[in-house]
Amino acid sequence: MVRGDIEIIDLTAPLSSSTPALRLPAPFANLIDFSLDEVSAYNEPGPFWRHNNIHTGEHIGTHLDAPIHWVTGKDGYDVSEIPVQRLIGPAVVLDFTAEAADDADFLLEISHVKNWESRHGAIPDHAWVLFKTGWDKYSRNEEQFLNLDESGSHTPGVSAECAKWLAEETNITGFGVETVGIDAGNGVALDPPFPAHHFLLGNDKYGITSLQNLDRLPAVGAVLVVCPLPIVGGSGSPTRVLALVDRTASA
Repeated sequence: MVRGDIEIIDLTAPLSSSTPALRLPAPFANLIDFSLDEVSAYNEPGPFWRHNNIHTGEHIGTHLDAPIHWVTGKDGYDVSEIPVQRLIGPAVVLDFTAEAADDADFLLEISHVKNWESRHGAIPDHAWVLFKTGWDKYSRNEEQFLNLDESGSHTPGVSAECAKWLAEETNITGFGVETVGIDAGNGVALDPPFPAHHFLLGNDKYGITSLQNLDRLPAVGAVLVVCPLPIVGGSGSPTRVLALVDRTASA
C-alpha cells in the first residue's frame, strides 16, 4: 500500500491453524497452536453477527518477545508495559540470505555487523535490527521452516558473542528474524543456551519473529511499527508488524 510517497509494507505472516510453531522436545511443554472456535455466524446464536473465540499461545506466528519471556529478564517489562515509544523506530536490514542458503546453521557474528556498518553507517539508536536470511520462503511449510533432524533444528541465528554485543554495546530496541525464534535452531548448543533470548531480553531489548517481506525493505531508511496486544502479564504477543518506506528517498 502507498500513501503519498510512503509505502506501507506488511511484514506479518498470516495467522492460522497451519502457522508453523516452535516444537520443544520432551520433557519441555509446548504452546497450543492457533485456532478459531465459532460462537455464532449469522445464525441462531447470533443472527446479525459473526463471533469466534481464539485459542493461541503467546509466541505463535509473527510475535513479540517481551523481557519477562526469559529468566534473565524476569524482572523486566511484560508485553503490556513496553513503552509505546519503543515500538516504533528505525529499521536496518542485515541481508545474509546467501550465507544462510549455503549453511542453514549460519550465525551472525560481530564482524558481520561491523562490516555492514562500514557500508551503510552505524546502526541508529533505538533501531530494530532485522536479520534477513530468506527463511520466510519456508513459512507455509512447518517441516521446512523448522528444518528438524536427529541433531535438532537447523535455522540461522546469532552467535553468543554477537548477541551479547548487540545487547550490551549498542542502543538498539530489538532484533527481528524470519525464523520461528530469535535464536538459531540449534541455539541450545551455544554458551549460554539461546543467547539472543538470554542477552537481549535480559537487557531490555525485544525480539520479533516470523517476519515476511524483508526483501522489500531498504538496508536503511525504513521505519518499523510493532503492534502487540497489550496483554497484562504477557511474556509476548502475536503482533502486526508494518514498515514505512519513503520512496522519494530512492526515486
